[in-house]
Amino acid sequence: MADNGVAARRAAAGLLGQVLGEQQMLSEALGAPFVQKLPFDERARAQRLATETLRSLERVDRVLKPFLRKSPPLAVNNVLRIATYELCTGGAAHGVVNDAVSSVGANKRTAQLKGLTNAVLRKVVEKGPTEWAKLRVPRLPKWLRGPLVNAYGSESIGAIERIHFAGAPLDLTAKGESAALAKAVGGTLLDTGSVRISDAVQVSALAGYEEGDWWVQDAAAALPVEILAPKASEKIIDLCCAPGGKTMQIAASGASVTAVDTSERRMQRVRENLERSKLNAELVVGDALDTSGQYDAVLLDAPCSATGTIRRHPDLPLVKDGSEFGELIELQARMLSHAITLLKPGGRLVFCTCSLLPDEGECQVEDLLDMHPELEIDRDALKVAGIDADWITEEGGLRLRPDYWAEIGGMDGFYIALLRKPV
Repeated sequence: MADNGVAARRAAAGLLGQVLGEQQMLSEALGAPFVQKLPFDERARAQRLATETLRSLERVDRVLKPFLRKSPPLAVNNVLRIATYELCTGGAAHGVVNDAVSSVGANKRTAQLKGLTNAVLRKVVEKGPTEWAKLRVPRLPKWLRGPLVNAYGSESIGAIERIHFAGAPLDLTAKGESAALAKAVGGTLLDTGSVRISDAVQVSALAGYEEGDWWVQDAAAALPVEILAPKASEKIIDLCCAPGGKTMQIAASGASVTAVDTSERRMQRVRENLERSKLNAELVVGDALDTSGQYDAVLLDAPCSATGTIRRHPDLPLVKDGSEFGELIELQARMLSHAITLLKPGGRLVFCTCSLLPDEGECQVEDLLDMHPELEIDRDALKVAGIDADWITEEGGLRLRPDYWAEIGGMDGFYIALLRKPV
């Protein structure tokens, strides 16, 4: 098959420009017209190239550095980065180099650098793959690595970085029987009930997609609802619900669920996911802090740093700098205090964040218990299939890390705790 991916390569370089130049998350940049106008397969290729180049950026830049006397304009540098990633990971040299030179030449502001692009990439063809193999696994930036080393130690963070570099497999949550889904899609049934697919696939082509038999959800992200253990007779509210995986889990249990999110755009995705899976929920676009009523259970997946999702979103540590963490931690505390007011006597609250930072997990629950000594933390609720007792923390929550299950692809970083209100 001919390598004719120039449009995807140009789009991938453009996506790097949005992330590294405009500090825009890749998920947002994918909505840009220059990406959306591409055919589906080229759009998917552009996304993959951009994602993997960002995941490998430290190595890419180290390979390029000896061949550049000074940094070229960002647009040219990003073309070089995409090409270097491909050349160092088995890409066909002729097609990769020609497309890179063509991309630089097509832009009037960079056309004069076609010769430089060709010369640099010819050197990468010759020496890049050998140098690539010698380089260390890319590290987290210092602003994030430091606090995480303090929390977990350098050895554990090194293991997490290896998982980040390897990327993430595809996990599915079944609406019905998980074992049947694993058989239908050729996946592996995990101990927690999620189905894992390790090979690259087109999601919409998998068996049961059109029928709504499952949805994409990391195995760690499926555990808060497993711990909540919703019942068909219950009235439950899911705060900060988008993209809706947990809402669908609750709805599949037969419980009556109200799902709340501030964003109409994100809520539209929840709506579409519910329609595909043929599940029902009451959807409310609004601030979680403005909600009222009394519920048997509350699920609060609070806004957070999302540092537990870097293996799937390698752009995150390149876009963020940690400056917003203080505001997020304060917001989480306010949401926790409000969530308690929504519980009926005897009701239960699951608090979770997709964060690796203890300030967004363990510390929040410790502070909450200090302020509300009447609440009880339920350690027994964490005894669900697949949970290792060593993952349960001192205050009684569950700490999940990307390096857990490393031999089968890891998991997202999460913190989960279940608290009960007295009768």
